Amino acid sequence: MDYREYNDNELIQYISEQNEEATRIMFDKYTPLVNNLAKKLYKHCSNLGLELNDLIQEGLLGLNSAILSYDETKDNIFYTFARKCIESKMISLVVSARRQKYRLLNESVSLNETFDNDSLIFENYIGDNSYNPEHRFFEQIEEKDLIDSFTKKLTNFEEEVFLLKISGLGYKEISNILEKDRKAVDNALQRIKIKLKAFLEE
Repeated sequence: MDYREYNDNELIQYISEQNEEATRIMFDKYTPLVNNLAKKLYKHCSNLGLELNDLIQEGLLGLNSAILSYDETKDNIFYTFARKCIESKMISLVVSARRQKYRLLNESVSLNETFDNDSLIFENYIGDNSYNPEHRFFEQIEEKDLIDSFTKKLTNFEEEVFLLKISGLGYKEISNILEKDRKAVDNALQRIKIKLKAFLEE
């Protein structure tokens, strides 16, 4: 059985019938994508205690999730859906690692603080640095609660941009990782700011 003889939807159908060969073929087909995405993201994971293999394993979990949850009547082509699942798992791992390292909001770090010599400054991201409800909001809840609640308001692309941004990555890095031009990333961040303000007002 050669995966080149079958399209993704056919392979997924075989997998749903407990065909182990189809499962192996699908993983063989998409493992290079997992490896490439992991290598791109790993460049930005210095001093986080993560190994390249950690990202690869998360990516494979994302691929497995994509295979099991893909619905061709609702989702895009499988490649697009799988890539989103793979990237989301890897990005979540990086965000978790950075959260453990810095404990940004849990430790009441100033919103003016800059990390890893990067340009990420929270007050620049969400608005001016005068005292306002946004500051109180960030000070009073845990970072995880903020992320989990707020990302539900975002599109898949906006969520990826948001998670990468709060992980300390700049426009160029986010653009490279997601393979989008910087204008698309900037537009997404502008939409995120608007949604964040509306979220806080709720």
